[in-house]
Amino acid sequence: MTQVVVGENENFESALRRFKRQVSKAGILPDIKSKRHFETPIEKRKRKEVARRRKRRFRGRS
Repeated sequence: MTQVVVGENENFESALRRFKRQVSKAGILPDIKSKRHFETPIEKRKRKEVARRRKRRFRGRS
């Protein structure tokens, strides 16, 4: 669960920006989007294939 404690003199925009940053780092949005509807086996296969390609591409850069 992501939480942001708002300081006394902190404005809403900066707190919202910190919250969005924490949510993106935690990977919450992709998880929610993947569970939003049923994923067919073909869609699942395509998603995993793209992830494999992405992983292979970034593995060689380090």
